Amino acid sequence: MQVATQDRAFARFAQYWLPVLAYVAVIFGLSAQPNLVVPLHFPNADKVAHLLEYSVLGILTVRALRSTRWLAGALAGGLVALSLGMLVGASDETFQRLIPGRESSGLDFLADAVGLTLAQVLYLAVRRE
Repeated sequence: MQVATQDRAFARFAQYWLPVLAYVAVIFGLSAQPNLVVPLHFPNADKVAHLLEYSVLGILTVRALRSTRWLAGALAGGLVALSLGMLVGASDETFQRLIPGRESSGLDFLADAVGLTLAQVLYLAVRRE
């Protein structure tokens, strides 16, 4: 009985939380690249990249949070996902200060926050809540 419960818990973790952790690792892996240039070539392309990057994080995070019994509600799950995502965004911007050729920007953090917020709205719209 105990083993079956542990197996289910691990399967649930792998399905919902492992993608979040892997994606955060990708974000920080990209942030650790010195002199990284956004492959898009138009004004404020980096802000669009931040918005898209953190929209994905927002969807993955709210999906994981809503899979738990404690944060299954739309408002609670969305607000916690937004808060966690903003914590990752702030940490990422702080981390980038340490990388040669990278800079930290409040506008990048704002783009992160907008992406996270849009993700919550999109998640609710798709789920029709």
